[in-house]
Amino acid sequence: MSDYTVTTSTYRLLPEWHPQDAIQLTWPRPNGDWQTLLACIEATLERIVIATTRHERVIISVPDNATRTRLEATFQAYGVPVNQVLFYVAPTDDTWARDHGPITVIDENGQLQLLDYTFTGWGGKFPAERDNQLTKRLADAGAWNCSISNRKLVLEGGAIETDGNGTLLTTEACLLNPNRNPHMTRQAIEAQLYQDMGIDRVLWLANGHLAGDDTDSHIDTLARFCAPDTIAYVCCDDPMDPHYAALTAMEQELMAFRQRDGTPYRLIPLPWPQACYAPDDGRRLPATYANFLIINEAVLVPTYGDPADLVALQALADAFPEHTLIPIECSQVIRQHGSLHCLTMQLPLGTLAAAHPTDKESSCKAP
Repeated sequence: MSDYTVTTSTYRLLPEWHPQDAIQLTWPRPNGDWQTLLACIEATLERIVIATTRHERVIISVPDNATRTRLEATFQAYGVPVNQVLFYVAPTDDTWARDHGPITVIDENGQLQLLDYTFTGWGGKFPAERDNQLTKRLADAGAWNCSISNRKLVLEGGAIETDGNGTLLTTEACLLNPNRNPHMTRQAIEAQLYQDMGIDRVLWLANGHLAGDDTDSHIDTLARFCAPDTIAYVCCDDPMDPHYAALTAMEQELMAFRQRDGTPYRLIPLPWPQACYAPDDGRRLPATYANFLIINEAVLVPTYGDPADLVALQALADAFPEHTLIPIECSQVIRQHGSLHCLTMQLPLGTLAAAHPTDKESSCKAP
């Protein structure tokens, strides 16, 4: 844990439970990494859209006009109100909106700003140039109702969690990884986060990982703020599992963390699903119940057709007593090494332009 003071910041990073305009999705390209699983991932994304539009809007980047036309007809057939889904045609590399989407802060006057951090495909592992340009392309198409500030810092949304009051929860394995910002020390990263987001307290986890995770231990696969005083976390109860030692050490770290007033956090353990393996090469896949998504009045929870699904839903019902829990089957999503939260980015209330995009405005052309 680190506490420090630098020059005054006028911004505050909003927590996921802050009232939302919408969530952002990036639809897969037919010839992208999802090619062999396209029908499966589209079905999962459709379930996310149907569930979410009962509570708020969804903004979707699609690869071409044909996909937009097809999806408009699909969602109309499902009974989704037309004004609840906003489409923008834009070139992209992949579907992980959590990591290439904008991060929203609010200033002392209540004005929102979108921070457009640099996305490099999790430290150069995968192509990411088009995804890195998406936030700006959406701005050029009139999607946003607030200003954008570009950042050279390499940072993904899945790498950070906040209580909304200046505390950040993250992992050393990701934010201090030399494949992200090798020229920056821990103190330099903390100072940048303070200036950008008003973060004055960082809770660093030194332990915890999931096999099959490409992100270098994103926090949203391991531990999540559910409220300023509550953290839900992945708990491995099988001593024979290769994850047991690291996740037990992570649990001990979480138990040692304290809130600003010195009291421990309320910790909610999430169950350990049975090991999932890729059918083609036998690699273990990163199934995790920590990858839930908070939206207005509801929480979307990834499930895997596992007996632990019900236990996870019960645990999160305890964490979110005033929210409706909506299970979303994600067994196919983890085959590309992410899950539900990774596919989405929440957009706080006031982020989106009020008007529905016209055909002309909704095309985000490459330069």
